[in-house]
Amino acid sequence: MLENPLEDPIEFLDEFKMNLFSSEIMVFTPKGTLVSLPKGASALDFAYEIHTEIGNKAIGAKINYKLNPISAVLMSGDQVEIITSDIAKPEKEWLSFVRTSRAKEAIKDALRTETTNRIQKGMEVLEKNLNELGVTPNADVFKKLFLAYDVINKDELYSGIELGTINLDNLKKILKKNTSRNVIKYWDFKLIGSKKENKEAEEKKEKIDTSVPFLLRENVENAEQSYEIAPCCNPIPGDEVTGYLSPEGPIVIHKPKCPVAIRIMSNEGNRIIAVKWAIHKLVSFLARISMSGIDRIGLVNEITNIISSELKVNMTNISISVKEGIFEGQLIFMSTIPRP
Repeated sequence: MLENPLEDPIEFLDEFKMNLFSSEIMVFTPKGTLVSLPKGASALDFAYEIHTEIGNKAIGAKINYKLNPISAVLMSGDQVEIITSDIAKPEKEWLSFVRTSRAKEAIKDALRTETTNRIQKGMEVLEKNLNELGVTPNADVFKKLFLAYDVINKDELYSGIELGTINLDNLKKILKKNTSRNVIKYWDFKLIGSKKENKEAEEKKEKIDTSVPFLLRENVENAEQSYEIAPCCNPIPGDEVTGYLSPEGPIVIHKPKCPVAIRIMSNEGNRIIAVKWAIHKLVSFLARISMSGIDRIGLVNEITNIISSELKVNMTNISISVKEGIFEGQLIFMSTIPRP
């Protein structure tokens, strides 16, 4: 200013202030209270700076008396008024447009609390329904529920129940299903080894449980009840397999390298039975593919056309979501393997 005495001193001070606080912005509440925020901060940052509950309930903002979304970026000198609603709650997307650590931590904490509450409520609803049916929750029950509702763990199951995406009206019917029949079975197993070994194995089997048909018999009725596919390793036709003669009756089919099978071999080697896939028809089972990439018009149509028309695969479910030009999706279809 001394070098150029003709310069407006007020303008000089304004520029000096902006340079001094170039990494910060100064905004005001409707009552004139000054709030300092990092450059690039949004109206939501301002809301959390005032109070955590104001941020959690924010739905919009009046910036210099004009209505704006809570994601609007603020400028120094702005007057900001936050609009709230009692039914509003933090969303995961909010983390993408807040700058302050205070806002980020408050949003994460609210999301964690909501998820915990949702899981707890969903668990209570499920337990109540199971109690009404006289069913005690156990591994077998959850296995059936996971398969029926296409979830991978209890938290996902409980959350779906609370959100309403999982309907428990058919719970009784689901629990009556035999989970081993989830895979469509068009194959059978045959014991391998000497006739003497097979005869001894058959005698052992019949001593343990004579009510279950033995795998060695030809054209056995209800053969699907005589063995089970182990859910721990889930072998499919073509995989090397071994059989475990369980005390409960059915022969459980494992992959030889399955940790459960290895433990059984070391502790109950006398119950291990050599089995192989019989030459039979096709086998079909559900498979899942996760997808991600750059979104474009007609993408879903291209995917379904390739899967259904070109590859002749029967889809059972497809879901795709897009965010900021990137899509993520999941495809569930019925996969068929030729006879082994």
